[in-house]
Amino acid sequence: MRLDEQTRPDFPILTRVINGYPLAYLDSAASSQKPRTVIEAMSQYYERNHANVHRSIHTLGEEATELYEAARDRVQRFIGAASREEIVLTRGTTDGLNLLADALCLRLRPDDEVLITEMEHHSNIIPWQMAARRQGFTLKAVPITSAGLLDLDALDRLLTERTKVVAFTHVSNVLGTINPVAEIVGRAGRVGAITVVDGAQAAPHLALDLSALNCDFYVFSPHKMLGPTGIGVLYGRRPRLAGLEPTRGGGEMIKEVWMDRAQWNDLPWRFEPGTPPIAEAVGLTAAVEYLEKLGMERVTEHERALARQALDGLAATPGVTVYGPRSGIERGAVVAFSVAGLHPHDVAALLDAEGIAVRAGHHCAMPLMRRLGIVGTSRASFSVFNSPDEVARLLRAVAAVRTAL
Repeated sequence: MRLDEQTRPDFPILTRVINGYPLAYLDSAASSQKPRTVIEAMSQYYERNHANVHRSIHTLGEEATELYEAARDRVQRFIGAASREEIVLTRGTTDGLNLLADALCLRLRPDDEVLITEMEHHSNIIPWQMAARRQGFTLKAVPITSAGLLDLDALDRLLTERTKVVAFTHVSNVLGTINPVAEIVGRAGRVGAITVVDGAQAAPHLALDLSALNCDFYVFSPHKMLGPTGIGVLYGRRPRLAGLEPTRGGGEMIKEVWMDRAQWNDLPWRFEPGTPPIAEAVGLTAAVEYLEKLGMERVTEHERALARQALDGLAATPGVTVYGPRSGIERGAVVAFSVAGLHPHDVAALLDAEGIAVRAGHHCAMPLMRRLGIVGTSRASFSVFNSPDEVARLLRAVAAVRTAL
């Protein structure tokens, strides 16, 4: 049985009909749909277990705390972290990257440098820009090649003793490029730079072993991996995480408070101020369990086949340009394309008229769009519930749009 044949009945929203057509949801890179187990787990939490966590003595408080902390344990195993103290639960990838930019750059000086890349999402650009304005350090970008790959020779030239942080995406949300994380981490390590990896487009689709990747920090969003919105994961190697000062204060992240000082809580709670996303943590646990039952190797194989089908079909369609590397091994589960003579928004609207949901625009990657010389693209992205038939529908619809011009 194909993976989509097994999973589709688990997603209630896929029964919807849009404009008279069955929904073909090809926008999981923005946010994936949720299986019934995730929806029911969160509903059951609110019906049976809801209370605030950690400081309650009563039964509901203890149950809520156990459920919340269980999510940390599940994520630790899912991504191959060495300990549960290395897992900080945030509000999303963007929140995690902002936390890291604030904390890592506190001690940077005007002669220091931070490296990002030309293929970054705005969430891995703007926080470093803001920190650079505050601290005065220099922000530089590693270019991409004409094939849509990171220019590793340029990376070597840019890496110097002045480089303090290298922040880069694991998988590009536009190009689909899968960057060689372990190799980049190794090169950055030779100059003593800290590595920050945006895993938003990787964690939903690839089997992760962060102990093997050896990066210092890794962030991702459960809402792209069948889980709820409003929660994120920040992994930090324990020595690095322990060396950070909290940049956000409040309850939960302290042990003791005096009027003139405070003592921070232990890892990882010192980075989790305020009431956390408890119901969302319950949904995160259910999403991880769902993916684990499917098997991440099987997930990768299925989504890679869909991306290859879309890539080959779109590239063979007259008037259609596809962006990113052509090798299936080097690509994630996204395919960005443009149709000559049509704005990406118009393409998406015409596809939506046939019940096909794709993303359109600059995909929060405006510097990359300028590098490619375009205003934006239409983007199809895939998950465990998508089928080859849906990709075939996309290809027929794009061809029809082009023919109608």
